[in-house]
Amino acid sequence: MLAYLVKRLFQALGVMFVISLIGFGIQDNLGDPLRELVGQSVSEDVRDQLREELGLNDSFVKQYARFLGNAVQGDLGTSYFFKEPALDVILKKLPATLELVFGATLIIVSLSVPLGVFTAIKPNAIFSRIVMGVSIIGISIPVFLTAILMIYVFSVGYGWLPSFGRGDVVHVFGQWETNFANLDGLLHIIMPSFALASIMLPLFVRLIRAEMMEVLQSEYVKYARAKGIAPWRIYFVHALKNTLLPVITVGGVQIGTMVAYTILTETVFQWPGMGFMFLEAVNRVDTPLIVAYLIVVGFIFVVTNTVVDLIYGLVNPTVKLARMGA
Repeated sequence: MLAYLVKRLFQALGVMFVISLIGFGIQDNLGDPLRELVGQSVSEDVRDQLREELGLNDSFVKQYARFLGNAVQGDLGTSYFFKEPALDVILKKLPATLELVFGATLIIVSLSVPLGVFTAIKPNAIFSRIVMGVSIIGISIPVFLTAILMIYVFSVGYGWLPSFGRGDVVHVFGQWETNFANLDGLLHIIMPSFALASIMLPLFVRLIRAEMMEVLQSEYVKYARAKGIAPWRIYFVHALKNTLLPVITVGGVQIGTMVAYTILTETVFQWPGMGFMFLEAVNRVDTPLIVAYLIVVGFIFVVTNTVVDLIYGLVNPTVKLARMGA
């Protein structure tokens, strides 16, 4: 375990270095940040002076070296628009995004497991055919279209659910505010969570179904049936455990991916999270905030993948983590 963690630490540092290099490298192609800082009425002399003060005239290597030295100390730059450290701005928006991902994850887990198991056990049932047909449609529809349709039906049509914002949130600690502590917060997070879950839910249902059907054809399941073990025990104790092994691997990566997918969901629902903040930063050419966002999302991916590998090793003790990192 220790050897694996040390190896993953070095791998994570390498990945974060590449992400920071790419993120910092593309900022020159996003536009001129001085346009948003000073507007159009400022003279060229003032612009040149500001450019010199901000270090924008330095070479790429010098700028990146300065950025990397500050990043090691936890300083990812200062947002041009918010006039605050970029990392602080992101940390203020992070709880909203994580809560949205958590809500979508709950929906995916609570629906994909029973639906996947049922469609594997009874693949020819009418309900199974409906589920598989709907899953194909779900994979084909982009998340922003799903979000717009949900707003049209449940907000505009019936008026059951609010169409934007976080609503009445409850302060927990620090920057953390939650939607899960009162009814208004729950009503505001329902549609964004379902819209975000619609990306991954069909994938998980089909993945669990395929893995479950393969496991049910294995010899140890046939042996368990021959011994007269109750069908429910075969399905949910023996077969499901081995079905979940590849699902955990794929699922962990996909759940990490949802952090990036929140951009479209948060934009449609005006959800005040990192994704909505990122699009605003792009429009404002707030390059320090853009680079900081890319680094934070990359860090979340690295942490998620490491945790998934650890969980995989706990679920399947025969796997040696040191070899998994190879």
